[in-house]
Amino acid sequence: MNSSSSTSSNSVQTEGEFTEKLSEQWFSEQFDNLLPKIQERWPDIAKQTLEATKGSLDELINAIALHSGKNNFGVKEQLEELFHSASDTTKGLAESLEPLEKQLEDLLDELNNTLRPRIEKPVRKRPLLAIGIAAGIGVLFGLLLGGGKRH
Repeated sequence: MNSSSSTSSNSVQTEGEFTEKLSEQWFSEQFDNLLPKIQERWPDIAKQTLEATKGSLDELINAIALHSGKNNFGVKEQLEELFHSASDTTKGLAESLEPLEKQLEDLLDELNNTLRPRIEKPVRKRPLLAIGIAAGIGVLFGLLLGGGKRH
């Protein structure tokens, strides 16, 4: 029985460590975006001091605790509140963009349905002319991008 309970406790620790590493990674990726909010919460701490933590959550907590006189646990709780408010803001922004995304999709579908037949019809009537025009445009772009540097 002891071996099974120690195994389950090891897997719980592993899950906790995984979650912690995941939050560390998220924090490192979001550090530049969160820096202004952190400075807003703790204005007496120099930006260079915060940047010196290099996105490490533990180092940031220690630096803030050292400069603010609060304990690490209190600082961590305040940072978590800050992260959650940033996440909520991001979610709200994403939700507000959904109608715009739907509107853009509808507009693209409408363009596809109206513009495509207008383009395909002349190409189907005169395929050689369409190929010639495409080749001419390709040569023109080649000359422009190559800078006309032929020796």
